[in-house]
Parts: sequence; structure tokens; C-alpha cells
Amino acid sequence: MSSAGEPVPPPPGGVLWSLSGDVRGLLMLPAALTLQVAHPAVGAGVDEHSVFRTDPWGRGERSLRSLQLWVYGGQEAAEEGRRLRKLHRTIQGTDTRGRRYHALTPANYAWVHATGFPVYQHAARYLVRPLTEAQERALYREWLQVGRILGIHDRDMPQSIEEFWPYYRKMLADEIEATTVVRELVAVDSPVPPPDRGPWAVRLLLAAVWPVLLPPLARFRSFITVGLMPPDAREAIGLDWTPAQERHLRRLCAVVRLVVPLLPERLRYLPRARTARAAWHAERGGRGFRPRRDGSVRSG
Repeated sequence: MSSAGEPVPPPPGGVLWSLSGDVRGLLMLPAALTLQVAHPAVGAGVDEHSVFRTDPWGRGERSLRSLQLWVYGGQEAAEEGRRLRKLHRTIQGTDTRGRRYHALTPANYAWVHATGFPVYQHAARYLVRPLTEAQERALYREWLQVGRILGIHDRDMPQSIEEFWPYYRKMLADEIEATTVVRELVAVDSPVPPPDRGPWAVRLLLAAVWPVLLPPLARFRSFITVGLMPPDAREAIGLDWTPAQERHLRRLCAVVRLVVPLLPERLRYLPRARTARAAWHAERGGRGFRPRRDGSVRSG
């Protein structure tokens, strides 16, 4: 907590600070979002109340902006957490098991937050490098800070990795299923409108070629979603994954690991992350700012 009692974002230069703003994080998000909606209550809430079908690009843009604020938003982070809780106050209904749900029920809201840690931990092995034990523990501590930003009480979140994994395995065994939204997110034939963001000339061009572009893009989205999901979660949901797909994923990620660290900062990091990294660098007067190949920063 800050001196004013506000929850504080993860620390600059930390593990999450590096993973979340790196463009490779964009490849990790579909798996996390799909694992979230594999919870019957979360899936029902998204199915009944979200605009992901009618405005997928707008929803994606807003979700990404929100995630970046949690990590890089500074004083705006807690404000964004309050905004999200207010937004979810009216989301309620009945899930696929006939149970009444509310989006802000601690168990439901905590699961949405919890999914980020195992996906980051797993996907980093493919897209960045395996995290050391110390980095995993740091990542979990930082992810707890994100939970506090979202307004989740410590009593509703496992407070250590040792507490997290039994909780996670129990959720996979007792709650997780292939909800309607999960099936749509991994389907290769779901209708998706062309992008409605960006310069009008680009939008017109994309609309013209969208019938040709959509099928391969949908196949790639499904492939990367299932491939970067932790295997135990994939199995709990009932998503198929073959040895041939695993080999393809490893080859693709090897290229990504090689290419992305060579990119300049303006291409490697998302805008909010670039701004935060530049501000932190300036605040430190340029001293001790030495980026590693994985994007984290070492002091000295």
C-alpha cells in the first residue's frame, strides 16, 4: 500500500514489468482470457453481458489498455481498478450449472485475476526463457499486487506459490469446463468483423480482403491460444493438442525468441510500457539501466 492507503502497481524493472509490456505478451493474452472464461460463472457473465461478439476490436483494445494501466499506470492503476469494479457491479445471472453468480463474488473475480500467473509462467518458457525459481516467486508477488489493484482482498488470493498451486489444481478439477465462450474463442470458423480501428484507408483495405485474411488468422488465434495454455488447464478444458502442433509451436517460438530482442524499443514494447520505461530511465538519470535480453532490468 502507498502512504495514502492505495494499492501500488508492481515495481519498475520487475519480472511482470518486463513481460507485460513486451509485444510477446500479446501472444500470451488469448490463453489467459480463454482460461478465465472456462470458469462457468465467468463464462456465463461474458456470454450474457460482454460485447466481444459485436465489438471484438473495441473490447480487445479496452482490455489491453486496462492491463497496461495495472502494471504501468502509477497513480492511475488504482483508479482503473475501481472503474472495473464499478463496471462489474451489475453483471449477474445463472451459470451453466444452474448456480446464481455475480461478477464481483470474490471466488469468481479472484479466478479472473489468478489465471494470469500460470499463463505467464508457462508461456515465458516458449516466448522468452524459462523463469528461475526466484523470478517465479517475484512474478507471483507482483501479480498479488495486481490483485490488490483490482480490489481483491488478500484473504481471497493464495498468498504464496505454495498456496497457489493446490488452489489452481482444485479449480481445474472442480470448476473448469469448455464453456460456450471457450468454444467460440478456440473455434476457427467464428464470425469476426474486420478491424474498425486505424486510418480509414487501412480499414477499407482490410474490409475488402477480410474474407481471405480471416481464415488463416482464425487458425493462428486458435493455435496460439491452445498452445500457450498450460497443459493441465488445456486437459481440464478438453482442448486437443497434438505432438505435431507442439513441434510447430516450438519452432515458431524459437523464431520469436530470436527476433524480438533485436527490435528497437519503440517496436518491442507497447506504448504505455515504453512511456513508463522511458520515465523510469529519466528519473534514474540514466544510471544503472541495463536491459537484459528478456527485457528485465538489472541495476548497478
